[in-house]
Amino acid sequence: MSGAKAKHCGNAGSGTEEATAFMQGLLEKLAEFSEPGEGVTRLLYSPEWTRAQRFLLEQIADSGLEGYADGVGNVYGELTGLRSFEPIVLTGSHIDTVVSGGRYDGAYGVAAALAALRYLSRTYGPPLRTLTAVSFAEEEGSRFPLTFWGSGHVTGLYDVSEGADFRDADGVSLQAAMAGCELGPRRPAPSRDGLAAYVELHIEQGIVLERTGTQLGVVSAICGQRRFAVVVRGTANHAGTTPMGLRSDALAAAAEMTLRLEALATAAGDPLVATVGRLEVRPNTPNVIPGEVRFTLDIRHSHEPELEAFCAQALDAFAEIAERRGAALRVEPRLAAVPALMDARLQDELAAICTGQGFAWRSMVSGAGHDAQLFAPLCPAAMLFVPSRGGISHAPEEDTPPEALAAGLNVLIALLYRLGYEE
Repeated sequence: MSGAKAKHCGNAGSGTEEATAFMQGLLEKLAEFSEPGEGVTRLLYSPEWTRAQRFLLEQIADSGLEGYADGVGNVYGELTGLRSFEPIVLTGSHIDTVVSGGRYDGAYGVAAALAALRYLSRTYGPPLRTLTAVSFAEEEGSRFPLTFWGSGHVTGLYDVSEGADFRDADGVSLQAAMAGCELGPRRPAPSRDGLAAYVELHIEQGIVLERTGTQLGVVSAICGQRRFAVVVRGTANHAGTTPMGLRSDALAAAAEMTLRLEALATAAGDPLVATVGRLEVRPNTPNVIPGEVRFTLDIRHSHEPELEAFCAQALDAFAEIAERRGAALRVEPRLAAVPALMDARLQDELAAICTGQGFAWRSMVSGAGHDAQLFAPLCPAAMLFVPSRGGISHAPEEDTPPEALAAGLNVLIALLYRLGYEE
């Protein structure tokens, strides 16, 4: 490709208006594939999810890309390169949602990836290296008790046979749900040894970009995450006849643990965050002292040593509170995801493109988990964020201004051009 074409691709407003319109159309249509109710609910292997993946395969074919699905239902749109023997560049995200979620989380990265490849193909023809858009089957863990099933299949985190081990709330196994999903002819997923890079465009799902007036965020790392299931057992007793000094109130102990966690996390400072997200009180009646409380604990940090140290500090504090209050404490680890560093060279490329296109950008850490963290140990990985209005995500009110969606697409197109078309 000529230097003139490379420069043309790197400039904002360089004829990508049609690509932006195509992307917006995909997002609007994908939002229609949802269970009834508020927001967008599109759970793995549900009829809504299946129709959405089929729709994407249709759009891939109409865009002149080679479309296929793999063994777990990940959908791909391939722009085959002249050097088909070289490792491929993979770009995309996921289309499953949380219950009553928004229309941009995950879907934006998928729609932008397809729009970018469609634009590059129609504008420049075949690339040197194969560029492949992907719509991962699952990332959220909303239906089955696991996350990253789609990207985990590509990266080797999961084997298809493990689908028999996971069941949804109705007792349906993941394997059975997967078998009932028909997407047409299937091909093996791309080899994890044959990946040149993975690039993911995503909404921030936070408020930093909007609050700082920054148009784009170049992600430097994805936080590691620890999840625990905590059980506090006290003594259930009559609320009117048990003196305050003779109680072993499981809820009071859990409340103190929650406040201690907040104080410790505030003292630790950014980027550490810690959350008690779900609380179950038993027997949960007005006139009985709570005898048992179960709650979830979620702790995140971008550096492993600090993450481990804080987890130990928090759990030691919980143990001290339980002992002092005469309660029993049980803590079960549920998730241990290590922090993932994004590729330094790709970060520099994204920063240079943002600057060249006139966009204000900042380097930032992602507190949320993303498919990119699974690829980081295997190949150069990169993420680019666009703002979320009010920092809202995983909710019907999730929104991003059209101009921000277009800015992210423009930068993605330029980076994919560099990775696919330049020597």
